[in-house]
Amino acid sequence: MTLLMIAAVVLFTILVLYLLMIMPRMLGRPDTEKFRRWLYAHRGLHDNASDAPENSMRAFEKAVAAGFGIELDVQATKDGVPVVFHDFTLERICGAEGKVCDYTLKELQQFRLCGTDQRIPLFEDVLKLVDGKVPLIVEIKIESTNLSVCPAADRLLSGYRGMYCIESFNPLCVHWYRRNRRDVVRGQLSDAFYKEGEYSGPLYFFLENLLFNWLGKPDFIAYNHRHSGMLSRCLCRGLYRSTAAAWTIKSSEELERARKHFDIFIFDSFVPER
Repeated sequence: MTLLMIAAVVLFTILVLYLLMIMPRMLGRPDTEKFRRWLYAHRGLHDNASDAPENSMRAFEKAVAAGFGIELDVQATKDGVPVVFHDFTLERICGAEGKVCDYTLKELQQFRLCGTDQRIPLFEDVLKLVDGKVPLIVEIKIESTNLSVCPAADRLLSGYRGMYCIESFNPLCVHWYRRNRRDVVRGQLSDAFYKEGEYSGPLYFFLENLLFNWLGKPDFIAYNHRHSGMLSRCLCRGLYRSTAAAWTIKSSEELERARKHFDIFIFDSFVPER
């Protein structure tokens, strides 16, 4: 065998391995069409300079009243209670030190969101508020390998009668749903981490290029809409026909451009026409 043939075999093997690694769920794939009929308010229909800051009960009330789906973030307190909050740290929204997981639920209630009268909501209370009126995209926040928030959130969602799906940047979370709740629509969140200049290293190379899809076998890919041309994302939608969600759309012009590349749209900073 010549060196040229060996190189061709190696390249072909790498290509096949790559395509297998990024492959989303193909067998027993649930219907995601019902999620495509809505636009989703990012962290509720919020304005952090108003009385309805992000991930607040008031922001969720406004989204329901306006007829928008809701994207929200769930993580666990020190005592294991699922609450709705985006950042792992409290500084930006609550002006406090430490992380959500450093405080018990009772301790977290001392903090207010963006100086308003709104508090960090219990996930259970948000589910009661929405009550199936609009669909939910539930992002599960996991900073490392502690997956305890997954069963805690799932216990609440298993009794919820409304339409919802889950997503996470952490492929271990998506894998947890693959193993334990195959009936739930699950999504892998990602971003062009290197282009954004946020993170670097092998882990973020794998995350950026969806090379953990073999682990979670997601039903949809949620990607930063500014990087719609990322090869792995395009192959998931084009080759594998996986649903594509865009985050976070911030104008009508961005929404129109994204329609060519995505199927589900999460918006922020403006109110689109439904």
